[in-house]
Amino acid sequence: MPARHRSRQRALQVLFQWDSRRQPVDEAIRSFYETLYSAEEEESPAQDEFMETLAKGVAAAAPAIDARIQAKAEHWKLDRMPIVDRNILRLAIYEMTELGTPPAIAIDEALELARHFSSDESIAFINGVLDAVNKEILRT
Repeated sequence: MPARHRSRQRALQVLFQWDSRRQPVDEAIRSFYETLYSAEEEESPAQDEFMETLAKGVAAAAPAIDARIQAKAEHWKLDRMPIVDRNILRLAIYEMTELGTPPAIAIDEALELARHFSSDESIAFINGVLDAVNKEILRT
């Protein structure tokens, strides 16, 4: 599995915990690393810098990202969306708007995350929202 894809999966897991537990993102990251640590292992797990960049960046930009999602997700309130779907959208939008990830890559990665962590209905929903956000970005 490519390193960036694994980092995105890890960031999604951290953001799920951050969102569901309403805890600081640094605490969610620390907790994630603790799950990777085994009592049999002598050393701590390696730091995943890209995962941390994604998780911290999404958490910091969440209000602006959420407003963008809400504007494109017709008839859906953000707090009624499944937590995993909400955070897949946040990750992809953050990458497109803040990290300069090409939209095709960010959207493809988001759909892969949805295939792995969500439902078939969510895949179409996530694709539609991200496509609308991408069109908006292209207009500006």
